[in-house]
Amino acid sequence: MWRKNHLKSIRKEKDEEYALGKKLVIVTSLKDIQLHLKVIVLFTTSLMIWFLFLLVFSPKRVSNPIRVFLSTPPAECKDNFSVYIYNLPSKYNFDLLRDCTSLNIYTDMCPHVTNNGLGSPLPQMGSSWFTTHQLIAELIIHARIQNHPCLTEDAHKSTLFYVPFYGGLHASSKFRDPNYTTRDALAVELVEYIQEQQWWKRNSGKDHFMAFGRTAWDFMRSDEVPDFGANKLLNMSPVKNMSVLVVERHPWEGHNQYGIPYPSYFHPSTSSEMVEWQNNMSYIDRIHLFSFVGAPRTGKKKVVTRDKVIKQCEESSKCLILKCGHGPSKCHNPREVVKVMMRSNFCLQVLGDSYTRRSTFDSMLAGCIPVFFSNHTAYSQYKWFLPSDPTTYSVYIDLERNHSIRIEEELLKIPMDEVERKRRTVIELIPTFTYAHPNSTSYGFKDVVDVALKALSDHVTSLLRSPTLLDLA
Repeated sequence: MWRKNHLKSIRKEKDEEYALGKKLVIVTSLKDIQLHLKVIVLFTTSLMIWFLFLLVFSPKRVSNPIRVFLSTPPAECKDNFSVYIYNLPSKYNFDLLRDCTSLNIYTDMCPHVTNNGLGSPLPQMGSSWFTTHQLIAELIIHARIQNHPCLTEDAHKSTLFYVPFYGGLHASSKFRDPNYTTRDALAVELVEYIQEQQWWKRNSGKDHFMAFGRTAWDFMRSDEVPDFGANKLLNMSPVKNMSVLVVERHPWEGHNQYGIPYPSYFHPSTSSEMVEWQNNMSYIDRIHLFSFVGAPRTGKKKVVTRDKVIKQCEESSKCLILKCGHGPSKCHNPREVVKVMMRSNFCLQVLGDSYTRRSTFDSMLAGCIPVFFSNHTAYSQYKWFLPSDPTTYSVYIDLERNHSIRIEEELLKIPMDEVERKRRTVIELIPTFTYAHPNSTSYGFKDVVDVALKALSDHVTSLLRSPTLLDLA
């Protein structure tokens, strides 16, 4: 009996222990669940607070194809001017980019309007290199000024007023439109819009400027010359009060036009990238006396000189030629173009469709001394960016007056120490005609935009201080 009762007692104790353990497990599980729930609730609440913070305090998103991201805090403006950007209706700039396939009748511009106009990266050449289109300067300039240390939002205090009209891209999209009214419409609307603005009326637009990546000829249609697709923007009276930056100014009628360099492929973000490139160009072995990169031209008076230059290059064992043309070509490969120029002491810059050439700046970027055959290819164009004495950085050969001149013989006459001096000057000039990367603000050097803004500021200040100049402008 005792044994039986003892076994019952043991079984009861075990049952109680089991029940207690089960309760403990349940309680523990409940506590774990409660703890997990608290963590989840806390995490969810934190996320909601964070999203609310972003929603309230983040800047509004603007549906613009251009984005400027600061890689460094904005540098302090060290110049005695400030620049204000008009917030134009998007039809004058960003909306044009959305129809990028129609911006140029010859080229799909969609790849070229990316990266603030720099185009697609060229990683095989380095982080500072891009497939930049030669007629895209207006996008790069807009992006650079958006990120410039002298940018101001206070129009009352501004020295300069920038009108970011993508007129070059618009003009190229309308070249084949036979209707002048349609071709001119957007430009006419822009001029009417600007004249209505408060800040225009302050000085009749004399402190305003625009920048285009095309030549002035593309905006100066006249009844006196054959129509080739231009509009009349620069011939409109109000625009003649403004300053206009173009890659090629009219040599005789461009009193308010200022030549700016064509963009090349190199867009450094820091001074160290710039200095490294300059050093490389100083010590590279140049195995060719001279070179030419370009295509033959037909049907124009100017092409006679170009044909002579190409013929002389082909006949010389000291000349390296890279012929361009329609279809696949090494000319469309920036690496191949720069490589030819890096190997040459002199680069022939003969006029083609117009007086100026992007190749001028490609060659100087490569440390190659430019050889010009017209004063209007550089000397009368880029006075803000190149030395006033052209002999310090270039060679001039007048084939028009003396058809018997042999280019090779003329270049061989130049003493080697003079060649070295010219090359040093060319390499020292590289920052001045380079478009720095728009995402950076602290370059440590003055690029195209810096030089242009300072020169514009000096011009406007002088203009507004002189009643005589003001009346004539």
